[in-house]
Amino acid sequence: MLQTRGGKEYITVVGNLPELSPGEQVVFTGCYIEHPQYGTQWKADSFQILKPTTLLGIERYLASGLIKGVGASTARLIIDHFGLDTLDVMTNEPERLSEIPKIGKKRAKQIADRFMEQELSRQAIVFLQSYGIPIVYAVKITKLYADRAPQIIRENPYRLIDDIDGIGFLTADRIALSLGVAGDNPARVSSAIKYILRDAAQTNGHVFLPEELLISSASRLLRVPAETVEHELASMLLYHELVVSVNENGTKDIYLTYYHHAEAEVARRLAELSLPSTSVPDNFDAVINRFEADQCITLSAMQRTAALIAAQNGVTVITGGPGTGKTTLINCLIRLLKYEDPVLCAPTGRAAKRMADASGMEAKTIHRLLEFNGEAGMFARNRDNPIEAGCLIVDEMSMVDLLLMRALLRATANATRLILVGDADQLPSVGAGNVLGDILSSGEFACVRLTEIYRQGDGSRITHNAHRINRGQTPLINEKDTDFFFEKKQMPLETHKAVINLVCERLPVYLGFSKDTLMDSIIKQIQVLSPMKKGDCGVYTLNSALQEAINPEREDTASLQHGDTVFRVGDKVIQTKNNYQMKWSKSSQDRYEEGQGVFNGDIGVIAEVYEQDRCLDIHFDDDRESTYTAADLEEIELAYCLTVHKSQGSEFPVVILPLVQGPKLLLTRNLLYTALTRAKQMVVLCGREDVMQAMIDNDYISKRYTTLDKRLHEAKGLLT
Repeated sequence: MLQTRGGKEYITVVGNLPELSPGEQVVFTGCYIEHPQYGTQWKADSFQILKPTTLLGIERYLASGLIKGVGASTARLIIDHFGLDTLDVMTNEPERLSEIPKIGKKRAKQIADRFMEQELSRQAIVFLQSYGIPIVYAVKITKLYADRAPQIIRENPYRLIDDIDGIGFLTADRIALSLGVAGDNPARVSSAIKYILRDAAQTNGHVFLPEELLISSASRLLRVPAETVEHELASMLLYHELVVSVNENGTKDIYLTYYHHAEAEVARRLAELSLPSTSVPDNFDAVINRFEADQCITLSAMQRTAALIAAQNGVTVITGGPGTGKTTLINCLIRLLKYEDPVLCAPTGRAAKRMADASGMEAKTIHRLLEFNGEAGMFARNRDNPIEAGCLIVDEMSMVDLLLMRALLRATANATRLILVGDADQLPSVGAGNVLGDILSSGEFACVRLTEIYRQGDGSRITHNAHRINRGQTPLINEKDTDFFFEKKQMPLETHKAVINLVCERLPVYLGFSKDTLMDSIIKQIQVLSPMKKGDCGVYTLNSALQEAINPEREDTASLQHGDTVFRVGDKVIQTKNNYQMKWSKSSQDRYEEGQGVFNGDIGVIAEVYEQDRCLDIHFDDDRESTYTAADLEEIELAYCLTVHKSQGSEFPVVILPLVQGPKLLLTRNLLYTALTRAKQMVVLCGREDVMQAMIDNDYISKRYTTLDKRLHEAKGLLT
């Protein structure tokens, strides 16, 4: 967002804009929009920078800091000497800067070189804009390629896909076609094939695609005959750019190379780790009895069996729904296997913190445990530098995708006991693969499924109803003195208004929130989840409305607009993609840490906004703090409302879930089950009962194309 002057009036321009300097004249192409808080604005789709034509404009332009080493005094010297010809001289005869008495030849060359670098960069941005590349990506491209950007892109526009984070096939293809690249060009076809495989992994979790599906998808996308795709696919397989596997029915499966290798490596490492089988510890019964006495509990027969199995096997899987005693069992195993120096980890910061709070031991995210190095882009813990642990316990395994599992297993020493804990009925990982599900379906590893419910008091219905839903039964709602409610509304807009009212008025009163800490209490204790992103009850609309209700614009609150979103101090936000280079710091009374890496799903609150520098500080739930520049803002979103997928691995005191009609593929039983299991103290469903019932009846689980279970059979067979 910036302020410009059009004639005598000042106009607020919004959109993805480059860094502009005072004195520059810019033509913005776009349209007027009406912002609910800031009124009339001009939303710019593109821009054209014009050189300043007045002495004052040229002076302000040079003195703006755009050219390193040129400040106000130097700008005045140059203007006094060359007048209105200043920019022409600097562009075409830069050596003439040495004519100015106070600027020597060396400094003149430095100024001229920096001016030309800036000019070439601007020209490259204009070139990129002419092909519809958003400003935010045009700036990234020119930073990487500098003035060579036009040449590189003309030679191979598909190179952008690999070189620039955020640019995919569709953008690169639009540029390529506008440059005259033929529809059946081999580079275009091969890029499309890789794009479809990547998109299938990132969007739907597929590790491979059947050959027939891949060819038909590419043919439709490119609008070329299937034979053209088949020919290029054969060439890619010949040169090992992709991997093919023939399955039992004679059809072919096509993999991106790294996913094929990852599945094979995960299978082999799990098979190797499962080989050691140890005898029952001599003091098994004594340790269990002592644990029961200390915790004032009695383990069930199944929990004792699970502890025994975990103590006897190299790899053990413990699964079960909410309240079935998984956490209690983890604590028991920590005590039982204390001599093996157990190490605890989980996929997300929230899950690791919850694990640490429940066990009284340190628990790390998997990335921190593996000591991710943001600058090098790799993990410090690996085969040559494994994790120092005799026993490794991983919680929330349903969230662990194939590539993260491979990294973890690479850093797990051969003698390490591996205990994997998770709920197999929750939604699978956001990333590619179905690791927990495939391990269980393979039947190759020691596994215990906990079914008996222990958690929460007799008056609680959250856990009870979650299990009812998982069995396809209707939950018990609106009982007296309970914690599971249904607010009945028919229309989406009614539901939308009811959700806002629940968050901001009814629940704070019901829960006894103090007026002095109202906003903080709402943000920390109430989480709205939605099955969908769009619509009156989708994430986008609810986030905007909740922000206005909870943290509206105030004179004493700094804010920063990025695109259509305004970020304010106090806003709840979520990181939407892995950023391995993002630096963070963490302070406590006796310790200060620094590191790199902020990950998809990390939730925090905006602590400071620096309007002048267009950056902000975020304080994450695990007490890490990071500074986000303007270029980083595309990676965060408001988090007053989250998708159910984004909430995995987290728990919230109160969960509100709007239920309105939507796509059947989204409104499924396991999505509803996953949403309810995020709540610790209260659940409020809001909307239509028939939608809830339709979700319970819809036990559709989207099939993921994976072969880890098959590879586990093969790997175990080779080692036995």
